[in-house]
Amino acid sequence: MPENTAAADFAALLRELKDRSGLSYGVLAKRLHMSTSTLHRYCNGDAVPADYAPVERLARLCKAHPEELVELHRRWVLADAVRGRKGAAAAETSPEEAGSGTGPGQAASGAAPPAEAASAGAPPAAPADADTGADPAPTRRRTRTAVLAGIAVAAVAVGVALAVGLPGGGSDGDGDGDGGRHRPVGAAGVTAEGTAPASSSPPSSAASPSSPAKDKSPARTPAGSAPAGAPSGEGQKSGVPVTVRAEPYAWESPCSQRYLADKPASEMKPPPLEEGAAAWVAAHGAVSSGQQYLRLTVQGTGPETVVVDGLTVRVAGKRAPLAWNDYAMAYPGVGCGGGVQTRAFAVSLDSARPSLTPEPGNEDFPFKVSESDPEVYYLTASVSAYDVDWYLELKWSSGDRSGTLTVDDEGRPFRTSGNKGRPAYEFPIGGDGWVPEGTTKLE
Repeated sequence: MPENTAAADFAALLRELKDRSGLSYGVLAKRLHMSTSTLHRYCNGDAVPADYAPVERLARLCKAHPEELVELHRRWVLADAVRGRKGAAAAETSPEEAGSGTGPGQAASGAAPPAEAASAGAPPAAPADADTGADPAPTRRRTRTAVLAGIAVAAVAVGVALAVGLPGGGSDGDGDGDGGRHRPVGAAGVTAEGTAPASSSPPSSAASPSSPAKDKSPARTPAGSAPAGAPSGEGQKSGVPVTVRAEPYAWESPCSQRYLADKPASEMKPPPLEEGAAAWVAAHGAVSSGQQYLRLTVQGTGPETVVVDGLTVRVAGKRAPLAWNDYAMAYPGVGCGGGVQTRAFAVSLDSARPSLTPEPGNEDFPFKVSESDPEVYYLTASVSAYDVDWYLELKWSSGDRSGTLTVDDEGRPFRTSGNKGRPAYEFPIGGDGWVPEGTTKLE
């Protein structure tokens, strides 16, 4: 989809919501904690927000209907994807190349400098004093070193090209070096499987009870399919025609989310805005308390239709609920919006076999997606009696192909703990610290 069309469609819906609300740009910008000029640029199509959280807050302030929230997210995904492709194309040409009018790897004079010639596998030109009678030994040594370096670089380049071009680097004959099980294919903690049956084994990196930090090991480096918003060709290299973007720290409303943390109230920072929730959780080693609201954006990597056959909840571990303090993200006295979204599902992690059920009035799987028609699913996972590690398996099919994507929190399971009987705290507006919940006097 052309960039101007995607951005214009997104901006048109933003303007429609803004105009219908009757609120001015200044009032909305103040409530969204952004400048009026930034909001103008979003609504005029001059810029696309890099993060969806402020867009959703704007829509809720304008009292958007659930169907409009889904459509707004879909248009933002498309506009963000086009912007990502534009940025990637611009990065292929360096400023020096753009200014000189030469192609990559060429000097302004049209001849490649010695270092670049070496990287291409060719020896550099002889130095200017080659015929002056000076000792040529240093020159030969430099030339030989450059040639060897060029050969090494060329060999690495060939190896990388072969690794990218082949379906997989394994020797087990299935085109996948790890047997097709839990191979990373997305930056949002998504792994892919081929047509093999679904496995109930947990992701390779399990969260420890005291450290919910993200797994940054090289083994989880994304490869194969790209997250939603990336160029479609990247996703098609692995043969997986669908991608998933997981947002495990989304909030259903400003009042809905709570976190458990093994720290006293005196050491806790004030509640964040939704877009800062992930950083706040990481800084405090916090865990979702009572329930976790998960937003999944599912998008095809090409024009073909992909059927999302279902989402299965897999439990990786259950323990007694955490004996930590419970911190509410809402400020006392602040009104809360919310409401049931389209494509909304619920699951009780207390169940022996947790499974997703559609919220009242919502349809169940299967659904269809493509590159130009993504879907957004909203999952509410509740728990009271356990501390649960869990993840999702998304089953897809397209023509004669099918497979499973494992969706988790960047290589680790999602984690949600019950909070019954835990000390609860809130942060008063204008206050300077957390206080026991229910003790704030509202004026």
